[in-house]
Amino acid sequence: ENTEDSDLQMELSAFRAKWMSELQPSSGGKKSVSKFADLKRKQDIAREGKARELFLKAVEEEQNGAVYEAIKYYKSAMQLVPDIEFKINYSRTPDPDRSGSYLEDNENDREIDDLLTYFQQQLTLCDGTMKLCEPATDSTQLHISALPFEVLMYIFRWVVSCDLDLRALEQLSLVCRGFYICARDPEIWRSACLRVWGRSCTKMLPFSSWREMFLERPRVRFDGVYISKTSYIRQGEESLDGFYRAWHQVEYYRYLRFFPDGQVMMLTTPEDPLITVPRLRSKNSRYVQTFSTKYQRSRFCRRNPAPEAEHTFHVGLQLSSGGRQRFNKLVWIHHSCHITYRSTGETIVTAFDVDKMYTPLFFARVKSYTAFSEHPL
Repeated sequence: ENTEDSDLQMELSAFRAKWMSELQPSSGGKKSVSKFADLKRKQDIAREGKARELFLKAVEEEQNGAVYEAIKYYKSAMQLVPDIEFKINYSRTPDPDRSGSYLEDNENDREIDDLLTYFQQQLTLCDGTMKLCEPATDSTQLHISALPFEVLMYIFRWVVSCDLDLRALEQLSLVCRGFYICARDPEIWRSACLRVWGRSCTKMLPFSSWREMFLERPRVRFDGVYISKTSYIRQGEESLDGFYRAWHQVEYYRYLRFFPDGQVMMLTTPEDPLITVPRLRSKNSRYVQTFSTKYQRSRFCRRNPAPEAEHTFHVGLQLSSGGRQRFNKLVWIHHSCHITYRSTGETIVTAFDVDKMYTPLFFARVKSYTAFSEHPL
């Protein structure tokens, strides 16, 4: 009732001020308008102050468990100022186990430059040892925190696996602070870099860490397949009566999958990716002809042994980024066939024109390729 009376008094005061301004002579119109604007501004400030007081009172009642009383105060505050909730900068009452407000916590989070060092300092005990994690509830079963650090790192290497599934390692680091520290172990990222680039990455420079090198340096991806679709129209044969000639629309796909051990599976087929992609899961697939292929940087060759001649296909691809993903595009720059006759030793090179028929290959991640781990990193 007091709130309704105060609202009524404010409305009456505003009406009186407007009425008095209309009764004033026209010569003093500007002065009366400015006086009315000042009065209205003061009323708005008073109304907002009253709404702020009611809103904070509602917050206090809600924290004390009086939900019904809190709703009444919330309603009264929003009747005065509908958007009062967004005009208040308030902090929650500090809990006994925590010091400071939410705003202070956010400011502290922004000041953390090295998250790894920060977590290590938090997990370090008084005796100088570090415990990666602790069980949230009491249990009679052995918790993972009881395992030695070396065993945990071996488990993490199984997560990465021989397929270099570093994406799973990054997801594992989100579990807790201890797992974040384990996932940033430089030896894991160094081993991954050696698997990808070999001896060419013996030095970490110009990168600040092995993890940064793996994420920033251009590389092909192993957790999926590169796919391109080619479409064109081909003229068919003339009909027997000579009245028409058929035109055929041809569509086919090229699939290219890289493995960390240097092998590549290349397939050209008209079948849809939903049918073909699962067949490329293993190098020993019976549905796909696997070639003994080795790739280096952006070029690789494919060999098909033949009784009388040896065919070697040389393919040059340029790795680039497109869209939101990185290193997800392969552009054709060279394609040729080298035929070596065993009887004479002569080699004939046939270069193919890299035209619009060689559309770029785009990467598609396949979860099933890294769903199971056969060997650790």
